[in-house]
Amino acid sequence: MINPLRFIQSVKQEAFRVSWPTKKDVMIGSAMVFVLATVAALFFLLLDQIYKFLLDIILTINF
Repeated sequence: MINPLRFIQSVKQEAFRVSWPTKKDVMIGSAMVFVLATVAALFFLLLDQIYKFLLDIILTINF
């Protein structure tokens, strides 16, 4: 068994070794996520409108 105090010290040492992203990296990553989510939302909105238009045409055809 490992000593709980020793385990906590090891975790603390590992936390100091982590290379945290810079503020610039975080801002760029956040902006990219926002832009790509917006592009995806617009794409699916357009696709939905096209399907709706085509379905309306199909349903108004009288045989």
